[in-house]
Amino acid sequence: MEKFTPTSVGIDDMAAYFPKLYLPIETLAEERNIEYAKLNKGLGLTAMAIPDAGEDAATMMANAVRELIEKNDLDPRQIGRLYLGTESAIDGAKPTATYALQMLQAYFEPRYGSDCFLNCDVVDMTFACIGAVDALQNTLDWARGKANRIGIIVASDNAKYELGSTGEYTQGAGAIATLVKANPRLLVIDPDWGVGTRAVYDFYKPLRTVQKSDLISEALHLANRNHVDVAQLSRQLQQGIEVKGVLDSNEAQITLHKDTPIFDGPYSNQCYQERIKEALAHYRRQTDGDEQIATNWDRLVFHLPYAFQARRMFGEIFWQEMQHSNQQQELAEQIGLALPQADDFEDEKTYQKALTGFWRAVTKTPLYRSFVNDRIAPAEEASGLVGNVYAGSIFLALMGTLEHAVQHESLTDGATFGFFAYGSGSKSKVFQAHLQEDWQSVVGKFGLMNWLQQRTAVDYTTYEQLHRGAFNRPVETMDQYFYQTSMDTAGVRTYHIPEGVAISIAE
Repeated sequence: MEKFTPTSVGIDDMAAYFPKLYLPIETLAEERNIEYAKLNKGLGLTAMAIPDAGEDAATMMANAVRELIEKNDLDPRQIGRLYLGTESAIDGAKPTATYALQMLQAYFEPRYGSDCFLNCDVVDMTFACIGAVDALQNTLDWARGKANRIGIIVASDNAKYELGSTGEYTQGAGAIATLVKANPRLLVIDPDWGVGTRAVYDFYKPLRTVQKSDLISEALHLANRNHVDVAQLSRQLQQGIEVKGVLDSNEAQITLHKDTPIFDGPYSNQCYQERIKEALAHYRRQTDGDEQIATNWDRLVFHLPYAFQARRMFGEIFWQEMQHSNQQQELAEQIGLALPQADDFEDEKTYQKALTGFWRAVTKTPLYRSFVNDRIAPAEEASGLVGNVYAGSIFLALMGTLEHAVQHESLTDGATFGFFAYGSGSKSKVFQAHLQEDWQSVVGKFGLMNWLQQRTAVDYTTYEQLHRGAFNRPVETMDQYFYQTSMDTAGVRTYHIPEGVAISIAE
């Protein structure tokens, strides 16, 4: 049999689901006594998407995939894979994607039969915010292997931080499903990818262990029952092998997982900058070595943990590429400073401070601001209205960029897109895509900004209660969408299926 060699593979269509609730950033700023302009004008933040009670990575994924399937009239029996990129998994072993799959199975069964997803490969991919890009790259390679392969990759996350933390105002949640196939209508993605990876601790969610005795002591202290012999009670709990509960179990230590991360914001920004530079350098080596490749792309699409992240981080690369252009002298005059040299400073700390000041001066130049306004800013509005979506942030940036282009008639067929993906821990990937002839008809059905404009704002009290998980029922009417209705003591989840069908899924 002759091997199938498609001329192109890439993104055929996209569909997004974001919670119907949002918190205005101005409301949070007032409650936290933060100047609103610092968050809005400084970081580009306007609102954060808030998951309603019963919403998680699985339900949001199911809602996004359902829309993608229905608007493209796809037969689930023809979908070869459903890959999820997430760092908001709801299970430590069984892929979160399988929870979504079972919801989708129940929904599509009346039309396509009880086994309509039987031959669909399903898996989770986790690498902080880059997991869905990993799934995309893997699925593109798979689609190149044989004719008529159809895959869906999904990014679904709830970016949740501790109340009052420095990450709280960047929160967001949602899911974006992307249809991948040969000869796509939207974007063809080139096979060359640049990668930069280093093992660091800029942002992570460790499995944390605590002694049973410490948990018991804390509980007794809170209950004002300090007369109990904790050591004796702990020994008693470890004598049997029967598991009667969390504390009455076989382990001396209890392992805890928290949705909220341990993070170092400034260090994470530094890692972000270094990885995208390393990945871009690797990408240049994979292609023709063009020293101006990034500034030649018609649009740049970044992972955006907050809306203005890219414009604040890209100044160094912009300056480096401009050194190979005929605008080198013009930029130097606009900066008004010479590039700091390490030998001119007594120590590394002073040098780095001067270097940071130089890159900041680059971002304030008219040349840079014009570049940002044309190539980067089109992605920022949608990001600012949603917040961080972890693995979905770069896909949200893409959808926002494309909708902006249709509205402003600012792109033509064949336009080039450069992607800068990032995941803490840490890894970056850089790749290129080309806009196809049918892109406007596809983007015209996204409905992204329309959806975001129809959401319901919540007050601070409601937001805090949702953050704490205090509600048993959704705040907003959710009859048309998947959401979790209950979970029993054995971890069996029951989900609402649109049209009134409910199913239970074992955790």
